[in-house]
Amino acid sequence: MSGNGGGTSAATDKRPNELLASWFTRSGWSKGELARQVNSRARDMGAGHVSTDTSRVRRWLDGENPREPIPRILADLFSERFGCVVSVEDLGLRSTRPSPSAIGVDLPWTGPQTVALLSEFSRSDLMLARRGFLGSSLAVAAGPALVEPMQRWLVPSPPVPRDDPEPSADRRPGPLSRPELDLLETTTRMFRSWDAQCGGGLRRKAVVGQLHEVTDLLQESHPEATRRRLFKVAAELAQLAGWMSYDVGLQPTAQKYFVLALHAAKEAGDRPLGSYVLSSMSRQMIHLGRPDDALQLIHLAQYGSRDCASPRTQAMLYAMEARAWANLGRPARCTRAVRLAEDTFAEAADGDEPDPDWIRFFSEAELSAETAHCFRDLAWVVGRGPHYAAQAEPLMDKAVRLFADDRAHQRSYALNLVGMATVQLLRREPERSVHYVTRALEEAKKVRSERVNTRIRKTVDSAVRDYGDLDEVVALSDTLAEALPDVAEAV
Repeated sequence: MSGNGGGTSAATDKRPNELLASWFTRSGWSKGELARQVNSRARDMGAGHVSTDTSRVRRWLDGENPREPIPRILADLFSERFGCVVSVEDLGLRSTRPSPSAIGVDLPWTGPQTVALLSEFSRSDLMLARRGFLGSSLAVAAGPALVEPMQRWLVPSPPVPRDDPEPSADRRPGPLSRPELDLLETTTRMFRSWDAQCGGGLRRKAVVGQLHEVTDLLQESHPEATRRRLFKVAAELAQLAGWMSYDVGLQPTAQKYFVLALHAAKEAGDRPLGSYVLSSMSRQMIHLGRPDDALQLIHLAQYGSRDCASPRTQAMLYAMEARAWANLGRPARCTRAVRLAEDTFAEAADGDEPDPDWIRFFSEAELSAETAHCFRDLAWVVGRGPHYAAQAEPLMDKAVRLFADDRAHQRSYALNLVGMATVQLLRREPERSVHYVTRALEEAKKVRSERVNTRIRKTVDSAVRDYGDLDEVVALSDTLAEALPDVAEAV
C-alpha cells in the first residue's frame, strides 16, 4: 500500500465502519468534499504526502483504518462541523497515540511527547474554545492520581536520542536568531501583564495561539541552548494559559495546561519555574476545596527548588503553604509559614540577580493579601473565630490600599476588595461589607474574570443568609442581580 494517505493492509474480514458512516451522513458532506478537506488540512500541517480521493473515503467507510495523521485530521474536521469534541475513537478509528483529553495528567516525561501533547491540546483548545466545549470533555484529577505523577518532576529523565528528520518544504530550518527568541519572551511578558490588568477572559485565546506557535518551533531542530529557551517560553505560556483558564472557570482545562507547563519546565531545566507552576496547581486545589492536595503540591515545589529558587519565589511558596495549612484548620502551622514568608520576602530586595518576570507579581501588596487571606480562611474554618478575623483586617486593608494605586493589577484589587468584604462579615460589620462589595462590583466591570464574579456572588450570598433583613443588604442583592446575572462558573 502506498504512503499517500492510505490505510492498513487490506483484510478480508473488515466490517463497515458504522460510527464513521453515522458522523459522515450527518455532516452533509460528499465523499469528494471530505477528501478535499482532509488534503487541505494535511497541507496546513506540513503533511504534503497525504493525497486522498473519493475512493479512499469509501474504503474508510468500508472499514479500512487510515494511517496518521488522517485519524487526527478527521477528528478535527468532525469536531469543527458539530461544535463538540469528536475523538478518533468516536469515529471508530484507531490512533497511534491517545489524545491528550483522554489520558488525564499522568503523561510521559519526555521532550518529544511533551511537545506533541502541548501542540495537540492547544490546537484542540483553539478549535473548541467556544464556551467550554473542550473543558466539558475533561475531568479534574485529585488525590494520589494528581500528586503521584507530579512527583516524577524530580526524577532525572533518561537521555532521549534525537534523530531529527529533515525539515519538510513547508518548514523553515532552524536555528532561531537571538532577536526572535527575545521577541518570544517579550510577548510572553506582555500577555502576563494583560492578564493581571484585564483578567483571563480577554486574551486567553491569544495566549493559547502563541503557545501553539511555540510548539511548532519546538518540532524543528535547534541547538540545546535554544531548545531550552523555547521550552521555557512554552512552560510560561502553558502556565499562563492554565491561569487564565482557571480565572474564567475552566478548571479541567486549567489543570491540563498546568501539568503540561510542568513538563515543559522540566525540559527547560528550570526548577524555580516548575515550582511556580506547582504553586498555581496548589492554588487551584485550594479553590476546589482540596487543601490536602494543595499542601502536597506546594511541599513538592519547595523541595524541588530548595537550592535554586530566589528569596521572592521562596516567600511565595511559604505563603501558599500557609494558605493550605489555614484551609486545613492548622493555625500553628499556618502562622509559622506566614512568618517564614515574611522573613524570606525581606531578603528579596537584597538579591544579587533580578527575579524572572513570572514572580515579580509577588510584591508587598501580594504578600499582605496572601497573609490576610490565610487568617481570613482560618476564621472560616475554625468557626468564624473573631481573633483571626481581627488579624486579617489590617493586612487586608494594607493590600487594598496598595493595590488601589496599582493599575497594572486591577484583578488583584478587585479580589482584595471582596476579601475585605468577607472579613467585615466575619467581624459582624455587614454595612462595611456592603461598602466593599459595592466597590468590588465597580472594579469587576473593568476585568473579565469569572473568579472575581464568583467570589462577589458568594460573599453577597453569605451577607443575605446572615443579614438578609438589613436594607443595605437587600439593595446590594438587587444590584448584584442586575450587574452580574447568575451564570455557571464553567463558562
